[in-house]
Amino acid sequence: MAAQRKHDIVVFGATSFVGQILCKYLVDRHGSEGETVKWAIAGRNAQKLDAVAESTGADVPRIIADADDADAIAALCASTNLVISTVGPYALYGSKLVAAVAEAGIDYCDLTGEPQWMQRMIDRYHERAVETGARIVHACGFDSVPSDLGVWYTQQAAMEQFGAPCTTISMGVKAMKGGASGGTVASMMNMMEEVSAEPSLRKVLGNPYALGVKGDREGKDQPNVTMPVHDDGLDSWLAPFVMAGTNTRVVFRTHSLLGHVWGDDFTYGEAMMMGDGVAGRAKALGFSGGMGGFMGAASVGPVRKVLGKFLPEPGEGPSPEAQRAGFFDLRFHGTTASGDTIITKVTGDRDPGYGSTSKMLGEAALALSGSDVVGGFWTPASALGAPYIDALVQHAGLTFEVL
Repeated sequence: MAAQRKHDIVVFGATSFVGQILCKYLVDRHGSEGETVKWAIAGRNAQKLDAVAESTGADVPRIIADADDADAIAALCASTNLVISTVGPYALYGSKLVAAVAEAGIDYCDLTGEPQWMQRMIDRYHERAVETGARIVHACGFDSVPSDLGVWYTQQAAMEQFGAPCTTISMGVKAMKGGASGGTVASMMNMMEEVSAEPSLRKVLGNPYALGVKGDREGKDQPNVTMPVHDDGLDSWLAPFVMAGTNTRVVFRTHSLLGHVWGDDFTYGEAMMMGDGVAGRAKALGFSGGMGGFMGAASVGPVRKVLGKFLPEPGEGPSPEAQRAGFFDLRFHGTTASGDTIITKVTGDRDPGYGSTSKMLGEAALALSGSDVVGGFWTPASALGAPYIDALVQHAGLTFEVL
């Protein structure tokens, strides 16, 4: 069947904010003539697809398909070997596509940061994906590539240096600059709407092992920074990191898929680094209070609606100049059972959520095409590993290094 498909890759949601950045990246990497990669763009509005083709140089085939049209989605999947989806919130617009991918036995990657939806998709379609050979990789953007690959890289370095994995790793965001897009805001607000309608989801969102394979969704208590705490290994006061609730779940799915190769007592947490000393503690207190106040307000329905009026709308996001000025710098402090320590660093050269995310997503699709993993739901680290890191360093402006 693969030989009969017209396209290597279809970008579904090409008219979205990230979709447009991704299309420009694919044009720069592979052109639009189909010489190395035959790709197409898809969305529900023909005029908007034409506009994207003109603005990005993506003069490639265009496919009209609505996320809610099961027949159109099935036809799209029948035409390609891999789908990249940027259509979020995924809990609202992504489920029929994942179902169709699992049925068609093709490859798929997205940039979701919605743990409750990822668990739902895994539980519904993993077995079918195994049967058909479909290879599905969620969270291929800033949620959660730097965290997932950063932990994997740190563990590989620890094994090389010490002959043993780290039993604990702490990730600190040392520096980050970038703005939010309307799509990210919409996903966060929709997650809170889901929790309001179905309070039992709080248990899913609060479980660090929620994305583990079935039968492997509980374990040792994990660190969860909600108030200022000092991390001696990172030499900094810590404050909550808004993406930790997704990234840690993806890391523990990787650990689950790899068969607990880092040990049953492995712990991992993420936080923002606020600096050392009195000033660092004061910054951590202020940041923690602000984060807690915003999340508390956003959890209240009427207040959430008011907040929505002041936040970016879907399709809006940082300017090209802001994307180029953005960056991120993450530090991973690991300790082995015998007390050996290691610190690694992962950086990106663009706005983390958009300029950098689009490059991570594009390279994930290419790496997945060349991966030898079998059908099922994977994570970036478990499916793509070292070749993906090499591609991110060579093409996507990321760095991975041991300090």
